Amino acid sequence: MPANLAPGETPPDSGSTTTGLSGKQRYPSRALPIATLVFVLLVVVAVVGFTVVSLLGIVKIF
Repeated sequence: MPANLAPGETPPDSGSTTTGLSGKQRYPSRALPIATLVFVLLVVVAVVGFTVVSLLGIVKIF
């Protein structure tokens, strides 16, 4: 630590915190996670529907 700095002062070479940062980055697309969620929900609804239909005896699946 240089002798000409008082305790708590910031050295001149580390005063800027924005040097070395890249440009603004885009947020990742949310299309794939939303499509995956919709697909999983459709599969769950289909399985529950087939199970209910099978238990009611409307259609014999299994």
